Amino acid sequence: MITYINEGDIFLIPGVNNYAHGCNCAGAMGKGIAVTFKEKFPKMYQEYKQLCRNKQFTPGDVFMHNYGGGMVFNLGTQQSWTTKATIEAVATSLGKMLWLAKENHVDKIALPKIGAGLGKLDWDDVKQVIDKQAAAYPDIALFVVENFKG
Repeated sequence: MITYINEGDIFLIPGVNNYAHGCNCAGAMGKGIAVTFKEKFPKMYQEYKQLCRNKQFTPGDVFMHNYGGGMVFNLGTQQSWTTKATIEAVATSLGKMLWLAKENHVDKIALPKIGAGLGKLDWDDVKQVIDKQAAAYPDIALFVVENFKG
């Protein structure tokens, strides 16, 4: 099930303590909502940087981090902060995230409009991918905030 929310803060959705966002694979979280993730989850950020440095996080990958109160899913949607996201990387990483969520009994995830902000993809195209991937996991509720206000 997907709930699209026009505007809000993914970290303030009642009953949701698992979060996802699109990332580059170069170890940088310096713009957009990634800065908030970096500040809220510093241990996750350090592990993410190390994975990128070791070339162990590439487009289409998911780095799942248990922060103690829930999970953070880092979706590899673009190679670096200077490149665009690809719809293929978004689709692959979303599919892996949903599979990991099911395996780890995660039933609610909040995320921003991945790949369509700094990733420069068309939001309507990304929404189609989200809808298609989520259809295979009807027991996982996705809360997609289209305009993040944090």
